[in-house]
Amino acid sequence: MDRWSSMGKEAGEDGSVRVSISDIRQPSKSSGSSNTALAPFEPPHSGIEKRDSYKSASPLPSPVTPVPPFSSDRAPEKKLTLFALRLAVLEKAASGLGTLGFIWATVVLLGGFAITLDKTDFWFITIILLIESTRIYSRSHELEWQHQATWSITDVGINSFRAIRSSSRSLLSTVKTAFKCRPIASCKSKEATELKKHRSSHHQSGPQRMPTRIWASSDVPFLPNWFFLSRNVSKLLYWLQLLSAAACMVLSLMKLIKHNYGSIEKGDTDKRNRNAALYIFYSLALAEALLFLMEKAYWEWKINFCKLLEKVAEECEFGSSGLISVRRFFYDSFSRCLSGSIFDGLNMDMVSFSTELLRSDSPSEQLIGIRILRQFATKESFSSYTLQKIGTSIAVIDRLVEMLNWKAPQQEEIRKSSAEIMSKLVGKKQNSIRIAWIPGAMESISSLLQTNRGPSGRAAADEIEEETIIFDNEHYGFWNFIELGLLILQKLARDPDNCAKMGNTRGLLPKIVDFTHIEERVLKDPNATDSKILTIKRSLKLLKMLAGTTGATGKQLRKDILEIISTISNIRGILRHGEGHPVLQRLGIDVLTSLATEENAAERIGGTGGVLKELLNIFFKAATSPEQECVRAAAGEALVMLALDSETNCSRILKLQVLPQLVEALEIRDLGISAARILRNLCACIKDGSSDQLKDIRAAAPIVLKAIVSAENKLQEVMMGLASQVFRFMTVQESRHVFEQAGIGELELAETLVHILRKYPEPHIKVPRIRRFTVELAIWMMKDDAANARHLRSMEFERDLEGILETTSEIECFNAFSGTVGLNRHRTTIHSLVETAMRHLQKEDEQGS
Repeated sequence: MDRWSSMGKEAGEDGSVRVSISDIRQPSKSSGSSNTALAPFEPPHSGIEKRDSYKSASPLPSPVTPVPPFSSDRAPEKKLTLFALRLAVLEKAASGLGTLGFIWATVVLLGGFAITLDKTDFWFITIILLIESTRIYSRSHELEWQHQATWSITDVGINSFRAIRSSSRSLLSTVKTAFKCRPIASCKSKEATELKKHRSSHHQSGPQRMPTRIWASSDVPFLPNWFFLSRNVSKLLYWLQLLSAAACMVLSLMKLIKHNYGSIEKGDTDKRNRNAALYIFYSLALAEALLFLMEKAYWEWKINFCKLLEKVAEECEFGSSGLISVRRFFYDSFSRCLSGSIFDGLNMDMVSFSTELLRSDSPSEQLIGIRILRQFATKESFSSYTLQKIGTSIAVIDRLVEMLNWKAPQQEEIRKSSAEIMSKLVGKKQNSIRIAWIPGAMESISSLLQTNRGPSGRAAADEIEEETIIFDNEHYGFWNFIELGLLILQKLARDPDNCAKMGNTRGLLPKIVDFTHIEERVLKDPNATDSKILTIKRSLKLLKMLAGTTGATGKQLRKDILEIISTISNIRGILRHGEGHPVLQRLGIDVLTSLATEENAAERIGGTGGVLKELLNIFFKAATSPEQECVRAAAGEALVMLALDSETNCSRILKLQVLPQLVEALEIRDLGISAARILRNLCACIKDGSSDQLKDIRAAAPIVLKAIVSAENKLQEVMMGLASQVFRFMTVQESRHVFEQAGIGELELAETLVHILRKYPEPHIKVPRIRRFTVELAIWMMKDDAANARHLRSMEFERDLEGILETTSEIECFNAFSGTVGLNRHRTTIHSLVETAMRHLQKEDEQGS
């Protein structure tokens, strides 16, 4: 008694089999979590303990909370924008003084005192003005060349200068190309030949830039290549400014210290203000030079001594290649502070900077932008703000979706980074809905699930014309893209509307099903690659979510999945050979459970050779780990659905002669509920069973009676449902013998029935069919034994039946549920059962009177 009570309590508290829709939508977080016995299908409801591995996949979206502003430790680039602001203050102050000095010299000195100036003063002023003019010009172009310098040392695109320095042969080739430029169309065949020649060495030589019809700044041949290097020009301008400022400071100091501005003759009114004017000019020139040198000293201190750029790159976790991104960001911020308001640069951050680079036509800028965006989107400390900012920009999302179609080997990193960002972005429900409804988004995501190595038999010239071809390159990360594509689709599938889009995307469902195929040798190989197993796992998870969609969308998806001829056979292979991968078996079984809810689907699944046998083998095999316990429980759920109202499948199961094993499973914890439901379905389909079958079914009767009296909740419900079917095959004498064998009297059973109806005066969401099964068992008890009817009548059983008529609901009318939608309605209504039971009570009353 204690054993049954314990089993019933624990089984009843656990969630029951739910046809995928709300509870089996989400993949298990831990395949090792243990599951207790599974209950029959029931509708989702609040307050029910969910199965460990089936937490709700579609929680209600939480209110959107604004992301708090970044503090300096969460936004390392703030250090750069503040540094740029301070530099801009010094720069504009120096420029203001320089402009004032220039105007003063040209208007006051050279304009008013040009004739009366001393010869040395005239040439000093002239030299200072020339120096300042040169410095101002070089300063206005320095940032431009500094920007270009960031590309001359980057590893993005074709760096012709590296090739020039590497060998004289590449130098000759570059010179010929520079001075002998031909239209791309005329040399297409030769370029195609060269491209094919270098395909095998692509990953050794680094990414290559696709042919374009415009010049890259690094390819312009009007000056010697060594001189035109951007970083060399930038350094030249930098030192030119320092020398100019130093010369200006020296010349001004010389005059200010000596005060030799020439003598002023008495009465010469034209020269009386000349000394003061010269003093003001040299002071302005000195102040400007000092401010500029102070700016450069501050620059050198922060950049070269304090290593500000390196520190920011480290805080952003950019790695070795991130310094160029940080340098570019700083130059852009500084440029904005100089060209506009000094506060314009403060409006920049790494995310907006990277999204601007994404929209560029330059492969180099695109790669730098996508690297920054990937880093900020995938790191926990930056991802919240980054994903929110990306998600509110349709232009950025469109660009990322577009990049998913870039299949050229040169664009592999951009494409992969875009997929990684997209996988993070669709993790938020509002973003996933927005992305799914972008025209062509599903097709772009589907393009990631590509296993072809490119078209065969196509001319090289034709391959040049289409950048989106995946070339036959063994180094291309096909599996990485497949895994990311499945992950993106898996997150999108949390929303039923997105599932509908997937089902309407041409060729997507067959691709997903294709990835569930795995060879026997791979499943049995302990050293199988993780990427292959992960791909199978993700494809099964996605297929399970699609098959578990609710409503008309789910119905159409399940139909489409069943129409793919390899769906069931692929899962059968995993069930047959995947003993070493219980997680894959569990997911495959869940897919079958969801598909079986469709009309005629159970027969199609059962008709696939070996599926029922493999499920029964898994169900009866002793579990040695928590993962295998979960697989056994899932197999029981699948068998329940496949046998539900399916005479064909019940016949197939009976032919496998598993009734004795099912009866034994009734007493096994975690399997009793599923075994009882399978037996009930088998009994409902048996009409003229063999003597052996009837013998096995009768052997279950004592176990069932004990469970009814001692168990609770779900286990008690299913055992009562089985009892009404088992006793159908017994005579009155045989049933009395069973009561004696179980040590339970019929009066005790009658009292239990009355107690159950009073315990559940209304339909209960955890045990929606317990009142129905109670009435069915009461009808059997009263049908051939008037004494039982008298006992029930004396306990006012009729009043309890009337209460059922007043409180019955649709929940009690179905065998299974798909979300909030009932599936497989009971053939006999509960009203009809209650009326039959009341007739038996009234008949006994009439006979007694």
